[in-house]
Amino acid sequence: MSTATPPAAATPDSLSRTASQAGSWVDDNWADWLNAGLQILLILVIAIVLRSVVRRTISRLIDRMNRGAEAAAATALGGLLVNAERRKQRSEAIGSVLRSVASFVILGTAALTILSVLRIDLAPLLASAGVAGVAIGFGARNLVTDFLSGVFMILEDQYGVGDVIDAGVASGTVVEVGLRVTKLRGDNGEIWYVRNGEVKRIGNLSQGWATAVVDVQVGVHEDLDRARAVIVETADTMSKEDPWDEFLWEPVQMLGLESVGSEFVVLQVQARTMPGKAAPVARELRWRIKRAFDREGIVITGGAPAATVTDPAAVAAEGAPVAQGAEDNGPAPVQRSASVPPPAAGEQ
Repeated sequence: MSTATPPAAATPDSLSRTASQAGSWVDDNWADWLNAGLQILLILVIAIVLRSVVRRTISRLIDRMNRGAEAAAATALGGLLVNAERRKQRSEAIGSVLRSVASFVILGTAALTILSVLRIDLAPLLASAGVAGVAIGFGARNLVTDFLSGVFMILEDQYGVGDVIDAGVASGTVVEVGLRVTKLRGDNGEIWYVRNGEVKRIGNLSQGWATAVVDVQVGVHEDLDRARAVIVETADTMSKEDPWDEFLWEPVQMLGLESVGSEFVVLQVQARTMPGKAAPVARELRWRIKRAFDREGIVITGGAPAATVTDPAAVAAEGAPVAQGAEDNGPAPVQRSASVPPPAAGEQ
């Protein structure tokens, strides 16, 4: 029967030999450690300083852009053509993207350089990162699509704060432009949150110029030359008054007859206005044309003119009451044209 031999106790000679080996190993590698530590420290210092300088430079460029927009908006013409709030938000969004990209690139490069200094094989790490990136990309593809779409919308200046746009899925005034979501305020005051990746087409109603179109219906027997002269004179007077002289960018044009009916004709008027002012210009032009036509006795009609009674005796002969003032609350009386003769005495 064999018995296990207990391990030999550590002798002083073996302990001193192990200590000497450890000491010699430290002596052989301390220079490499110090060199690697200094390299890592240098890499971190350079990365932090470079990141700070780049971010500060981007911030200064954005501030300069904002100051230029504010100075342009302070002028008389610039206040109409430059939207300072829109420029500011657009520049801030661009600056945020550039700062984030710069930080990611600089710090990522520094991290990979430090790993290479530590003699860590980067091939498995990069392969794993690639697989993880593909998986995250499939899972968050909508988020990535929204982000990239928002970046290009801001860089291309497709719309900004204060613009009235039609984004397909919703329309309204732009309240906030983000990298992922755009906020719109609808006509009834509601807030629409539209993902940038869902927008397939955008109609910007606040860029360039707008067109105000006014259709005026007058009776078919009216003098069209006289009606045209009244409209042109009214539009010319309106274009010289404040604030319409700023809203109207071109003289109001009388396009002529738009359509002809059996009882009325349609005259069309067109005006080129500053963006977003087509509706108020059209309302004011209609208001002034209506008042001018009333002064000149030109009838505005949308259909067959109503028959009016000029001889109350004819109505009295039929036993129908004569129409009273606008304060009567009863049903409207049946009216007969004065040209129709009253019934004979034997027919009553």
